[in-house]
Amino acid sequence: MIRQTIFLVFALLQFSACNNKLSAAPVNTDDGLKNYDYIYQDNIKSVKFHLDGVFLSYPIIDLNSNGQLVLSFDDMNEDVMDYTYTIVHCDKDWTASDLDEIDYLDGFNGERVDNYDFSFNTLTEYTHYRILLPNEDLRWMVSGNYLVHIFEDDEDKRPVLTRRFMVTESIMRIIPNFVPPSRANKYRSHQEIDFVVNFKGQSIANPRREISASILQNGRWDNAVTEVLPMFTRQEDLIYDYQDKIIFPAGKEFRFMDIRSFRYPRQGLADVQRDDQYWDVVAKLQETRAFETFESYNDINGKFVIEHMEQNRPNLEGDYAKVLFPLKVSQPLEGKSIYIIGDMTDWQLKDEFKMVYNPAIGAYVAQPILKQGFYNYYYVTIDEDGKEYTHDEFEGDWHLTENDYTILIYYRPFGQRYDRIVAARTFNSNDN
Repeated sequence: MIRQTIFLVFALLQFSACNNKLSAAPVNTDDGLKNYDYIYQDNIKSVKFHLDGVFLSYPIIDLNSNGQLVLSFDDMNEDVMDYTYTIVHCDKDWTASDLDEIDYLDGFNGERVDNYDFSFNTLTEYTHYRILLPNEDLRWMVSGNYLVHIFEDDEDKRPVLTRRFMVTESIMRIIPNFVPPSRANKYRSHQEIDFVVNFKGQSIANPRREISASILQNGRWDNAVTEVLPMFTRQEDLIYDYQDKIIFPAGKEFRFMDIRSFRYPRQGLADVQRDDQYWDVVAKLQETRAFETFESYNDINGKFVIEHMEQNRPNLEGDYAKVLFPLKVSQPLEGKSIYIIGDMTDWQLKDEFKMVYNPAIGAYVAQPILKQGFYNYYYVTIDEDGKEYTHDEFEGDWHLTENDYTILIYYRPFGQRYDRIVAARTFNSNDN
């Protein structure tokens, strides 16, 4: 019966389409490239971008660090592709800066992606690609926002994927502080932040014209608070002490999907079966949490990790599965669509993660293809004519939820041609 349900849902999903996709900053360049995290081709899966060896880190690296960022992805095509990558320096709004390439890169742009391996002992065949940045061929020379674009190097130079990353300088210091929300109706549902930026040793002529801040929750740009100017200056400190401005819905601890083992199914799975090409995984029926009592448990704040409980090389020996997510809803929602969202969707609404209503089981379902690992996610809704999604209907908010926050300080002195990132700090709401 379960396998019949999977087949029925899969058939429904094939006919489901949605053109309403939401991005963090939907700006396209003249050549069709995005200036935000984006996957252009359906054969690209499991994109990860983090500090080498720190799998849950964000793609932020110090200008003078000896470390590297690692960008990896799987290509479901069997053939080895001729991929190249280019690096673009951006201003704080993620548009290309006025710098020439020679001003921000030491080395050669347009290098080939020559680090790849084939999947081993898996039902689904794929090629795993990996890029280390910086490397012996390329190194950045200034701080700021950056984009890395990967292309298929054929006659048309087709784009494959785009990823954001940040290069920082540590010449200022950030001191954050969580404060009770200033509005009473947000006291139990939101998290508000004040902070101080100490610029000892730096000469800033006009702080409110030269300095601005961006604040991210769990590494997300889709709900970031940007272009925040210092409220006032006190000696060598920039004070950010606003009311109801640097504030975020707290959400709840993320739901999780644990498919690190198909041999010994983990918590939350109802069934695991082997098919000809993919594993079929069915999650247990889930319900809304919007009005439930808050439950605290460890999560990874919306991210995902590729991991295999029985193998030592998850990037190459991790298999892919069609994972059925069922969400119990008594009847279809009028005028609304439901999506699964998280780092695995680039915090965007994607067709593969759109849910359809199955009256046979009284639930919305989606069946994306995921690699073995551990995934965090939310269920969100969006009005048919809307532009912003919300997690209010199925998740809710609680002020004690544990979240990561990142503050980035941008600095452009008078006459300079680009925005530097002169301080960055990631901290946790439980640190308070």
